[in-house]
Amino acid sequence: MKNTTLLILTFIGLMSYGQRDWSSIKITSEKLSDNIYVLFGSGGNIGLAIGEENAYLIDDQFDPLSGKILAHVKTLTDKPVKWVLNTHWHGDHAGGNENMANQGAIIIAHENVRKRMSTKQDRGGGRIVEPSPDIALPVITFNDKMTLFLGNGNSMHAMHVNDAHTDGDSYYYFPEDNVLHMGDNFFVGRYPYIDLNSGGDIDGLISNVTMALGIIDDETKIIPGHGRVANKSDLQNYKEVILKLRKRVVKARAAGNSLEQVQKLGLSKEWDATHGQGFINADRIMEFIYKSAD
Repeated sequence: MKNTTLLILTFIGLMSYGQRDWSSIKITSEKLSDNIYVLFGSGGNIGLAIGEENAYLIDDQFDPLSGKILAHVKTLTDKPVKWVLNTHWHGDHAGGNENMANQGAIIIAHENVRKRMSTKQDRGGGRIVEPSPDIALPVITFNDKMTLFLGNGNSMHAMHVNDAHTDGDSYYYFPEDNVLHMGDNFFVGRYPYIDLNSGGDIDGLISNVTMALGIIDDETKIIPGHGRVANKSDLQNYKEVILKLRKRVVKARAAGNSLEQVQKLGLSKEWDATHGQGFINADRIMEFIYKSAD
């Protein structure tokens, strides 16, 4: 029954994407520092860094929105979008790569992003993602970390982190501006999405969040993959929730409970009304933890 429900939801999701009125989507922005903005639209939050000569985008949402995104960038800076960096490979974050490359941008990402985008991917539940065209693929990849010097004494530090949301997750940190883009390692006020079919792992997520908390301070502005701009307290609360959930699920699993039994125990009930009303509900977060926790 659950598999049938998942297939139905997947079909509805695909239909809604194809039938969506993209013209109704508005791109808005929030200034985080003299050089950094976050752009909101539909899909993952976009970071915009304004360098001495060029503009840099972190993620680019869905392909039908590229024109609107670029038009909005022009209201913030006259610098050309020369570089686009992906936090991971999902289409709501990297779907605009082809359009951005066609207008002259150079795509950068972790090497696993290129691997997944260049090959057919099975997202589960009948969702098959065909390979992206070559022009949409990152042309510069890194396997650990990389620093981009933006001019005027500013820099962007690209850091591949542990397998968490996917196996190609990266943080982008701007030390001089005290801004961190965490991609989908951080969903503000929501349960995380662990893409098991893309190498996602709850233990990697917890490790990555812990690392981020060690980098930032109380003044750091955090760009999450989805949701409002956050701070250190928000990230600490996020970590506390997922740590408690992991402990409960692992204990229940060790007691011999099946996944279906664990999902009926109400282990997340105190957060479901706030954290479980979006894409990831209580059953799904239980599944992610049950299947990936060591």
